[in-house]
Amino acid sequence: MNLLENEISIFFEEFCHTCKKVTTRSFKKNEIITTYIAKRKQLCLLTHGEADLIRYDFSGTKTIVEHYLSNNIFGEIFYNVTTNNELFVEAKTKCEVLFFDYDFIENKCTSNCSYHKKVMQTLPNLLLMQINSLNTRIEILSKRTIREKILTYFNILATKNITKTFALPFSLTDLADYLSVDRSAMMREIGYLRSDKIIEKNGNSITLLY
Repeated sequence: MNLLENEISIFFEEFCHTCKKVTTRSFKKNEIITTYIAKRKQLCLLTHGEADLIRYDFSGTKTIVEHYLSNNIFGEIFYNVTTNNELFVEAKTKCEVLFFDYDFIENKCTSNCSYHKKVMQTLPNLLLMQINSLNTRIEILSKRTIREKILTYFNILATKNITKTFALPFSLTDLADYLSVDRSAMMREIGYLRSDKIIEKNGNSITLLY
């Protein structure tokens, strides 16, 4: 966790125990944290754990739209109303989530909570992190081939971890859903990348060889 993330974590730890308009809930692995419902301005902050934003299309095909880590922010306000009924957030590990309404940020609560001003100062950093996450997703999905999508994602992980060896945050099934590709086709391409000496794979660990 970097300095900014640590500051955000400490702030919201204090905030959730001070402001009466904030609700904190715990979730077990695979439990639904929230669904996206039209006209609800709910903001959620994942204080601990990992979660996925998931969509199923009319044919039942699953797509992982986003993968959330501690201190990531999510909620309906980030998505168009026309997609709300298709989306829900699922806990991938045991999670703790802070819930509050976006409208309350501009209005002080009845207890004249001093944390509202701090929320206004902290929220831009959270939104910037969210924008960076969405830009990463766009970068991956803009690639035309499965190989390009895989290598783009692997390069992003290597850069984030500052090492060419890193652990995948997904199962291979979830990775295919995140990349929006067929799992069998993805596994074949990973096999080709290994035989071409572009990557090494040991269980859930990947090493870039270039």
